[in-house]
Amino acid sequence: MKGIILAGGTGSRLDPLTRVTNKHLLPIYDRPMIYYPIQTLVKAGITDIMIVSGKGHAGQFLELLQSGKELGAKFSYGVQEEAGGIAQALAVCQDFADNDKIVVMLGDNILQNDISNAVKDFEKQDKGSKIFLKEVENPKSFGVAQIAGDKIIEIEEKPKNPKTNLAVIGVYLYDSQVWQVIKTLKPSGRGELEITDVNNFYVKKGEMTFEILRGWWGDGGESFDSLLAAGNLVAKKK
Repeated sequence: MKGIILAGGTGSRLDPLTRVTNKHLLPIYDRPMIYYPIQTLVKAGITDIMIVSGKGHAGQFLELLQSGKELGAKFSYGVQEEAGGIAQALAVCQDFADNDKIVVMLGDNILQNDISNAVKDFEKQDKGSKIFLKEVENPKSFGVAQIAGDKIIEIEEKPKNPKTNLAVIGVYLYDSQVWQVIKTLKPSGRGELEITDVNNFYVKKGEMTFEILRGWWGDGGESFDSLLAAGNLVAKKK
């Protein structure tokens, strides 16, 4: 299984910190933000990893991370030519994936928990996708899942009136169907190819599994408050 870390976007919510660098290179306590998703994947046994960034900062990632050897991984690099959504960034990685199953992680997501067991479960899953859900206080800021028993009924992107407080966090496991799904997507009202539309494809086919994430989860790129909270959580843990 291969890993993909998406580290593009403009980081406008963290302006002016992001005027001269990519938000995923900002510090979370004692190391750059992107180190945390890398460590999550490596701990789960995923060491062949592609990192996708925007064209303005690709060289900074290469200089910081190099081959990946220092972090126990082997890195490939891709460039998202324009900020057009998570699914558009993922499309850059099709050749790298080579029809293998993939674990996609957003570069600003910081997890306390080890996802190794979920990755092993997904390897045994014949087809489809797996996502992680987490109860949050501000579900309006996320994709929100509605569940019934062990099934996801629907995922709604940033709803005005959330039906649950179960946010879809930025870790997604997909089979090779994902590449054809992305090709069928149309831009949302935000002008982006939405990862929620990809996830709902699997939901409608009945091929989406999920796990409730235990332990804390930090979204370092959502706001200044979330950036600070993620740093404080890491510092407290250390």
